[in-house]
Amino acid sequence: MKTSLVAVAALVGLAAPAPAAERTNPIVVELFTSQGCSSCPPADAFLGELTKRRDVLALAWHVDYWDYIGWKDPFAQPAFTARQRDYGRALAQRYVYTPQMVVDGRLQGVGSERPAIDRLIAQAARQHGLNGASRPSLRLDGGAVRIEGGMFEASSPAVVWLALFEPESSTRVARGENAGRSLGNYNIVRELRVLGRYSGEATSLPLGLDASAAGKGRAIVVQRETPAGPGPILASLAIDPPR
Repeated sequence: MKTSLVAVAALVGLAAPAPAAERTNPIVVELFTSQGCSSCPPADAFLGELTKRRDVLALAWHVDYWDYIGWKDPFAQPAFTARQRDYGRALAQRYVYTPQMVVDGRLQGVGSERPAIDRLIAQAARQHGLNGASRPSLRLDGGAVRIEGGMFEASSPAVVWLALFEPESSTRVARGENAGRSLGNYNIVRELRVLGRYSGEATSLPLGLDASAAGKGRAIVVQRETPAGPGPILASLAIDPPR
């Protein structure tokens, strides 16, 4: 009887979903993409591979400026297009494009060019190592995020934002450049919230999570602001969804 109970317990354990895992300070890689763009699927697939790396927080922002061509991307939001345009100004780009990957808030490249993006991730990791002592630390504290440490000028606070993302989705595209294809998308941002500002003094910011966050991943990011737009990412915390 004891053996049977142990076996049942083991089976129950195997069936239960794994708890959400936290990852501190992965390199943030943001893909700006669209289901209406025929050049985007290779970059989407690459982002799917990046989601499996423990040292990377990969996020997909679906933009809406391809919707006019015949297919309305169900994940696109004007706010995500605005974020890419803000990056365009901050990075002194002449135009925005898809598929674009922004690494660490300060480096960018074509999202389907794997070797080039891998080099940018390695470059960001080296920079983080050099500046480790000056970066703030993040940890969950109940329903809030606790931020402390780092070197800040009082006149230059950083934005603390929370992104809720869907781990994976498949869409059958009926029209546009990708008509007839089934597209896989990964770590799709569904909601972006600004939690507050951080200027170097230890603080806790409520996450304000509700039922809409169930089953989604969470990314908490401390990002420098510049006069032109979003700047370097100073710290990050990834909470992977249960699988």
